[in-house]
Amino acid sequence: MYDQFVRYLAIAAAGSVGAVLRYVVANQFGRFSLRFPLGTFFINITGSFFLGWFLTYVTKHHVSDTTRLAIATGFVGAYTTFSTFMYESSQLDLDGARFEAIVNLVSSLIIGIAAVRLGMMLAR
Repeated sequence: MYDQFVRYLAIAAAGSVGAVLRYVVANQFGRFSLRFPLGTFFINITGSFFLGWFLTYVTKHHVSDTTRLAIATGFVGAYTTFSTFMYESSQLDLDGARFEAIVNLVSSLIIGIAAVRLGMMLAR
């Protein structure tokens, strides 16, 4: 029970850092008056890169489960969830499930846009 509580605290602490970093980075990019969401794009790409690197690194080096959860779930999860989506899609492809990877990518994008629009519609 104690170990699980420590994991929750580690995820929460790292998540708060990821959330603050996302805010800072988005604000820095927000200073540019661009129609393209460059800040979000940068956050998603850097988060994807970091999660891919980190989860590969932990398979080759001894990293505690608590640290892995804090960084991957807490920090990167709060920084961006796009990175997890990309990592899982990549793993499907690497595991030989190319069709499932494509379905995950395409359906998540199409259904995600539809869900956003539905949410917007319901909020009006």
